[in-house]
Amino acid sequence: MHPPVALALAYTSGSLPFASIAGWLKGVDLRRQGSGNLGATNVFRVLGWKIGLAVFLADVLKGALPVLLLPPRIDQGDPAMWAIACGVAAIAGHVRPLFLGFRKGGKGVATASGVFLALAPIPMLITLGIFGAVLLGTGYVSLGSLTSAVVLPILLLITQGSSSPLFAVSLVIAAFVFWTHRANIGRLRRGEENRFGKRKGGHA
Repeated sequence: MHPPVALALAYTSGSLPFASIAGWLKGVDLRRQGSGNLGATNVFRVLGWKIGLAVFLADVLKGALPVLLLPPRIDQGDPAMWAIACGVAAIAGHVRPLFLGFRKGGKGVATASGVFLALAPIPMLITLGIFGAVLLGTGYVSLGSLTSAVVLPILLLITQGSSSPLFAVSLVIAAFVFWTHRANIGRLRRGEENRFGKRKGGHA
């Protein structure tokens, strides 16, 4: 398989708009409900935990599967580097989905989790555990995501070193997570952020 084909397939996988599909099946336009974000958190709030969990797992898989399945089939270069590249392509597809005309999709956290579960399972599992602890302790999904964005690069630095390409990518992803959550950060500072399962103004 030629590299551009693999990257295109990874991007297409990331572009599968499971949140949008779930909303369509329920007759709900998620862009007009809750936060308007096409991510699992908004699905949880608008459509309930069962559908939200299904969308979350689907978003994780669409990041993990390209990383696991495509690099061994690429006919040139280092499969480990192509795995990282396919992961980045999948995340990009989630954020700007092909099937939604490249309009804004989700914030990429669930898909990035799938990518790093495939690339660095132990650090990512620890990070998910910390995410869960922050969510249970504070009720804020956004704070859990932001904390995870800080914790994962630290764990990768410890386990793989500063010269690891995956560590470098995790720093870029962390910066991106902070950028996509900049409105959430403002609401957290003002005490206006929604707690998970509770509503103030429909933000996610």
